[in-house]
Amino acid sequence: MRSQIFRSARSFIYAAAKQSSRSFSCGRAAAGGAAFSSRGRVSSLALFGSFESGNAYKGWISGALALPAAAFMLQEQEGYAAELERTFIAIKPDGVQRGLISEIISRFERKGFKLVAVKIVIPSKDFAEKHYHDLKERPFFNGLCDFLSSGPVLAMVWEGEGAIKYGRKLIGATDPQKSEPGTIRGDLAVVVGRNIIHGSDGPETAKDEINLWFKPEELVNYTHNTEKWLYESEDAVRTTLRVMHRIKDKIG
Repeated sequence: MRSQIFRSARSFIYAAAKQSSRSFSCGRAAAGGAAFSSRGRVSSLALFGSFESGNAYKGWISGALALPAAAFMLQEQEGYAAELERTFIAIKPDGVQRGLISEIISRFERKGFKLVAVKIVIPSKDFAEKHYHDLKERPFFNGLCDFLSSGPVLAMVWEGEGAIKYGRKLIGATDPQKSEPGTIRGDLAVVVGRNIIHGSDGPETAKDEINLWFKPEELVNYTHNTEKWLYESEDAVRTTLRVMHRIKDKIG
């Protein structure tokens, strides 16, 4: 593990220095790194350094202990990014009309997921057909679209580790009669045709549904105060990756 970290760090440092000497005559770039404790866990986050004319290494020296971990985490960014995901959740007209909005939202909040987009809309029939396009060949398709467009829908995007898969667990089985007690449908719904909530069933579906219901500018990026209590050291990991991406962009 440690040898892999230092190999990754060494490669990153050489590449950064080489790019710096070609691209910078002067200027500054911030870099971030997470220092590992003796057990290999993220223990601190440091901001360090600047690139100066003729001395590309100067800014990296003060962060020498932090850079190996940061470089390794940058290399592994896809793995971390896959853990923090967004899912589309909609409270259907029956859930809205029954006054279950606060009950449903509270379940996602108590789990630790973060609300990053929300709006209430009355979808048109055409829009409902786009949402349920994958069910177009099913005999119940028309009735499904009629129902979704029959009243207000609360559309939401929730973010968190495992938000798609566990969001479905919070919701429960499509048929409320088969949903476990403790799930939203298991506790609050009775029949399939009035199962009060929709949730994305996979990464591609989540992406498509979020893009259908929300414009990019309607999605909010922010750090919730509870994240440090939810993800242990993962908040430091993600902060490191964001900072490392910024310096990577600066050096090409």
